[in-house]
Amino acid sequence: MTTTSAQPIAGPSTAPSSSLTPALFRRLHPRPYLEKFLAEGVRPDGRPVGASAKEGVWRDASVNLGSISTAPASALVRLGNTTVVCGITLEIAPPDITFPNQGFLVPNVDLPPLCSPLFKQGAPADESQVLATRLRDVLLASTVLPLSSLLIEPSKAAFVVYLDIVCLNYDGGVLDAAVLACVGALRQLVLPEATWDPDTLSTVCHPISSQHPGKPITLGPLPICVSFGIFNSHLLPDTTLFESDLCTSLVSVALSSASKGPLFNIYQAGAPLSSAGGEAGGREQLKACIALARGRARELKAMLEE
Repeated sequence: MTTTSAQPIAGPSTAPSSSLTPALFRRLHPRPYLEKFLAEGVRPDGRPVGASAKEGVWRDASVNLGSISTAPASALVRLGNTTVVCGITLEIAPPDITFPNQGFLVPNVDLPPLCSPLFKQGAPADESQVLATRLRDVLLASTVLPLSSLLIEPSKAAFVVYLDIVCLNYDGGVLDAAVLACVGALRQLVLPEATWDPDTLSTVCHPISSQHPGKPITLGPLPICVSFGIFNSHLLPDTTLFESDLCTSLVSVALSSASKGPLFNIYQAGAPLSSAGGEAGGREQLKACIALARGRARELKAMLEE
């Protein structure tokens, strides 16, 4: 009688599994991924981190003025991978009865599905409305465009300046890019000659030409917005989308581009800064944000003036 020995049932392989690729590790374990980089004093995109880092902490920036040929004024801005374009359109309307000597400044921010899979087709995302509100607050607080300069006739007619911002690539710092694009476009803006005709009770507006060159606007202090993130007590200037999603606190500093200009707004979202190192630590982090923002504002202003 022939007997056969039982064959062992194959179990899980004891061979070592292959290591995760960096891209997969980042996707599955984003927080440890960022922590490993910061522990080495560098960020995932190669920028240095730490109090000793003086250069290279910002993403590359560029400003292209007049990028939309059909708009009276426009600008395209890139901050790293983040790209926004601002186009200006003009309209004439009666002034608000509570401000009969002022025109209107109306920013609008569009975050289409093209810029990020985070946004879907349909009604505007909540973030679009939040960005538009913050953008308007910065522009009005800075008086970069005095609303009185938009008046045609008191209580009768005034210009409405629409700032239409479209995000082409959403990778963090969209408010910073939007403010810079608006300022770049406003620096180009020339208002057409317009007068109020009391006989017809209407506005006579002449298209800009050699005979009617229009009226350049005298701008006020130029606002610049600079954003930061706090991650495990690390201060990260100009965060990418990947970094900002992991940060416990986000800070945006809006200030004048002048060397000793005023602060216009400071936005803070997430955990209070004091939670990172007590009240004194929170103050020091805020001071560091403002100091870094002033240096960055000078760089961005120089780009606008090139």
